[in-house]
Amino acid sequence: MAIMKVKFTKTKRDKLAQILWLFNWISAVAGIILFSLGLFLKIEIRKRSELMAKGELSSAPAMLISVGIIACFINFLGGKICYDCTDNDKFHRWRSAMFPYTICTFCFTFCILGGAAVCYTMRNELEESLYLGLRDAIRFYKDTDIPGRCFLKETIDMLQISFQCCGNNGFRDWFEIQWVSVRYLDMTSKDVLDRLNSNIDGKYLVDGVPFSCCNVNSPRPCIQYQITNNSAHYNYDYLKEDLNIWMIGCREALLEYYTGIMKSIAVSVFLIWLFELSVLIGVRYLQTAMSNVVLMDDPQCDSDGWLLENSFVETAKYNINIIKNIGKGNQVSMISGMNYPNMDIQTADHGPQNIPTKSIPEP
Repeated sequence: MAIMKVKFTKTKRDKLAQILWLFNWISAVAGIILFSLGLFLKIEIRKRSELMAKGELSSAPAMLISVGIIACFINFLGGKICYDCTDNDKFHRWRSAMFPYTICTFCFTFCILGGAAVCYTMRNELEESLYLGLRDAIRFYKDTDIPGRCFLKETIDMLQISFQCCGNNGFRDWFEIQWVSVRYLDMTSKDVLDRLNSNIDGKYLVDGVPFSCCNVNSPRPCIQYQITNNSAHYNYDYLKEDLNIWMIGCREALLEYYTGIMKSIAVSVFLIWLFELSVLIGVRYLQTAMSNVVLMDDPQCDSDGWLLENSFVETAKYNINIIKNIGKGNQVSMISGMNYPNMDIQTADHGPQNIPTKSIPEP
C-alpha cells in the first residue's frame, strides 16, 4: 500500500513541476549561501590559526563549501528536469534519470543536515585547539627576536585588546611564565638576579601582566605589576576590589566568539535543510506521478504519486533483496521485470505461480 498517495491531473502535475522549477532555483541560491558561509568560517578560523594547535578544524568549513557546490549543480540540473516535465516529449529525455536524481536529492538533503550537526559538535574540538594554541603562544610572547615567533607578541596584544581578555584561562597565567625577554632585564640589578635565582628553572617570574590586559574602562590607572601586593599600591586590596585588568581568559572569549558564529551558521543551514526537504518531497511526488504516466502511456491521464510505494518495512525488505540479488545470475529473473521503481510490486519472495500480474510489463 502506497504511503501518502496523491492523485494528480495533468494540470496539477504541470503546476507541481513549475513550482519545483522555481524552488530549485531558490535552492541553487541557498547553495551559494552555504558556500559563502563555509568560506567565511574558514577565513575566520585561518585569521587566528597561529593561536590554535595544529589540528583538523577545517571539517565544518570544508563540508559547507562542498555541500554548497554540490547544491548548485544538483539544483541547476533539477530545475532543468522539472521544467521539462511540463512537456511530455522533453520529459522522455529525462525518463531514466528521474529516479537517480531523486536518490541524489535525498542523499544531498541529509548531507546538509550533517553540515548543521558538524557546526554544533565543533565546539569541543575548537576549545581544545584554542587551549593548546594559546598556551604555546603566551609561552613564546617574549621571543620577539626569534624567527617564526617574533609576531606572537603583537598577535597576543591585539587579541587581548580586541577581545578584552587576559591570558589563556585568566590573568594568573602570566604569573607562571617569563613573558619579559632577557634582553630587557638589567642583569646587574640585585632584584632581577634574586628572582632568577629563586626560580628552579631560572625564569624571571613576576605577578604582573602585559599592558594589553589593562581594562580601559577602569577609572583607576592600570595596575599591571605587583598585582597581588596590597602594600605596593594605595587603598588597594586585590582580593576585594575589582581589578582594573580584563578578568576573562582569551580562550573563553574566543570560544564564545566562534561558538556564536557556528550557531548562527548552524541555524541557517538547518533552515536551508527544511527548505530542501520540501523540495525533496515535491520531487518524489513528481517522479512517481510521471513514472506512472509513462506506464499508462497517456500524457493526459490522471496518475498517482506517493512518497513510498509500500510501508517502511516492506520498502526496506525490497531494497535488501535487491542488494542480495546483485551479481547473482540465477536470480536475475526475479527482478528482471522491475524496470520502474514506482510500480506496485510486492516485496515478498514469490514463487513462479504467484507473481503479481501488474509486475509483468505488457507486450
